[in-house]
Amino acid sequence: MAIILPVSTYLDNILAFHRQRALEEKKSISSNELAAKAYDYSRLHGAPRSLLGALRPQEEKTSPLPKLIAEIKKHSPSKGDLSSDLDPVSVAKDYEAGGASAVSVLTDEPHFKGHLSYLGLVKNNVSLPVLRKDFLVCKEDVFISRLNNADAVLLIVAALDDEELDTMHNTAKSLSMDTLIEIHSEHELERAMAVGPDIIGINQRDLHSFTIDTNRAIRLRELIGNQIITVAESGINSFEDLETLGQAGFDAVLVGENLVIQDDHFLAVKKLLGTLGNT
Repeated sequence: MAIILPVSTYLDNILAFHRQRALEEKKSISSNELAAKAYDYSRLHGAPRSLLGALRPQEEKTSPLPKLIAEIKKHSPSKGDLSSDLDPVSVAKDYEAGGASAVSVLTDEPHFKGHLSYLGLVKNNVSLPVLRKDFLVCKEDVFISRLNNADAVLLIVAALDDEELDTMHNTAKSLSMDTLIEIHSEHELERAMAVGPDIIGINQRDLHSFTIDTNRAIRLRELIGNQIITVAESGINSFEDLETLGQAGFDAVLVGENLVIQDDHFLAVKKLLGTLGNT
């Protein structure tokens, strides 16, 4: 039987909120109903955009730099408001024009000031794959993500037991959605590998102290083969950081705070990718 692993204090309240909300949502609509709606939605609207395809290296890789998943994030529990008046559509367009390969949208409301509606707003205004970043806790959350136009979902290993992780990963696959499976440790990597992941995200943020461990991503990346797309997350602030992570074998990085706090999001992406002088 799958066992829930202890999670950090920082996550406790957030996960408790999302698990309670999931219980309340199940009272208003059955899982079977929600599933039927999600599969109907996919049939009517076609396959999701491929995050995996957007991040996969070209056969002849022209740059050693990892690709960019640029995040729309208004607020941080540790830093407060980052960009309270941020317009998701405008920022997403700037990200795409600047050279991002995908957009991550934080939809958690009480802790990050996101909103589920941002997914559709962004998806309808850019051509990039859209990742829903939130604290998803059950397969119903995956159905809801698809119904709100997400192409891919974040699954946090530290927040889920083995059965939940496997079920949610397979549910996403059945909807042709990609999953970014996030880990923080060697043990979480073992659990992630058990579900047959296509994309693994390595978060450099320590779940206990909320501080950045800059060596975490590189250390864990060495344990993963080249058949799986790898994404470095958190604490990425400069072109030099991208160079270091690219040399370590990462295919992509996910960057939020460093981009949203800038006045010009287009130029911020160009600067991060080292293409500011390019026409």
